[in-house]
Amino acid sequence: MAEKKVYTGTGRRKSSIARVRIVEGSGKITINGKDIDEFFGLETLKVIVRQPLTVTNTTDKYDVICSVQGGGFTGQAGAIRHGIARALNEANSEFRPALKTNGFLTRDPRMKERKKYGLKKARKAPQFSKR
Repeated sequence: MAEKKVYTGTGRRKSSIARVRIVEGSGKITINGKDIDEFFGLETLKVIVRQPLTVTNTTDKYDVICSVQGGGFTGQAGAIRHGIARALNEANSEFRPALKTNGFLTRDPRMKERKKYGLKKARKAPQFSKR
């Protein structure tokens, strides 16, 4: 019996980290042991996760198994997309130009700004009164 090749990629977005493995298969996406439809409620998040696969026309070619932790749903979807793109790049280097032009291989550097003293949040100041 032939061993199926497993390609891995780590994706990050905000405070979310996703460890992604892609295996040759039928196109099933499993996140933290649940199906993608069960894990993500919003359709836009499912589209974000599938973007690297649709750009490279490999939607039905690979099964995606990933574990993600930290952050919220949007950050987790972005982290999974980043991880899938890295794994696809490892699987076939011909996908690199398509993934790069769509910006899937680039880590999104935007993070939450820290809270400053004298303020209620990062930029929100207490109400000001002249008297």
